[in-house]
Amino acid sequence: MKELISNIAVRIINGGELTEEEAISLSSAAGTDRFALFLAASRVKEYFVGNKVSLCSIINAKSGRCSENCAFCAQSAHHTTDVPVYPLVDEESLVAGAHAAEKNGSICYGIVTSGTTIKPGEELDRICRSLRRIRSETGISPSCSLGLLDDESAGILKEAGSVTYHHNLETSRSFFTNICTTHDYEEDVATVRAAKRAGMSVCSGGIFGLGESAAQRVEMAMTLKELDVDSVPMNFLNPIEGTRLADADNISTQECLVTIALYRLILPDKMITICGGREKNLRDLQSWMFFAGASGTMIGNYLTTTGRSTDDDWRMLRDLELQTEGCCE
Repeated sequence: MKELISNIAVRIINGGELTEEEAISLSSAAGTDRFALFLAASRVKEYFVGNKVSLCSIINAKSGRCSENCAFCAQSAHHTTDVPVYPLVDEESLVAGAHAAEKNGSICYGIVTSGTTIKPGEELDRICRSLRRIRSETGISPSCSLGLLDDESAGILKEAGSVTYHHNLETSRSFFTNICTTHDYEEDVATVRAAKRAGMSVCSGGIFGLGESAAQRVEMAMTLKELDVDSVPMNFLNPIEGTRLADADNISTQECLVTIALYRLILPDKMITICGGREKNLRDLQSWMFFAGASGTMIGNYLTTTGRSTDDDWRMLRDLELQTEGCCE
């Protein structure tokens, strides 16, 4: 299999593609074949996006009481968790978060809100004022993650200075109803398309370890490829007490790395950023995410869980002799 994997890397570098059937087959790579897969992904990454690492950060700008019933989410009103609950934070907090993110080395800063969507009105106006200030006061590229998006709101955000819109598909189309039934998968797809029509870059990925099969992980990658998203955040489930997936243990460290490698081979020229759950799921092998094809990571805290210290992440990057650049420009 090692020779086959090496030939696939050469094919992709020369303009070819990895088929869905090949990706599903490679998902079962074991032993030293996994190392061959990681090496192939690393070669493809270096060819298409270079050897630099992109860093991004987020702010949980509005927390809890979400009407959606996503099985993994601590912020869902359908679950009983100890997640903080608060309305949209004030403008000064949104802007201060951008300054702090820039100080920590991030160039992409995401404003993330709980809930299905934010329509035009006071909340969207506050976010837009913050976006304008972030663009004028910092060198950071602001991003928004406000739920489902229509063309009107997308245009407003773009005009205010949102460089990127983040909206995860979360999982594959065929598995989605196992995770969420309060909105349709096609609404997520429509949001991605609305953001692209408005001229924003699109950051869209999902969470692995929800109970999906290896084939369904590949299925989502193929959907992201079809949508031609710009960057792909990859999260690995960190089960939260009180959610439907509180007791889930569905993915191993090696499966995480293999999935990263397959996403690199399927999406060779995209930014692939490893985000939530990397500390729990990759453990001592966190640095391997870059060898497996990742080109970025989120630093600082996540929405409802704490991340690794920025000092530890920067030490890891220095040990790997990796340079950094922005992830959303």
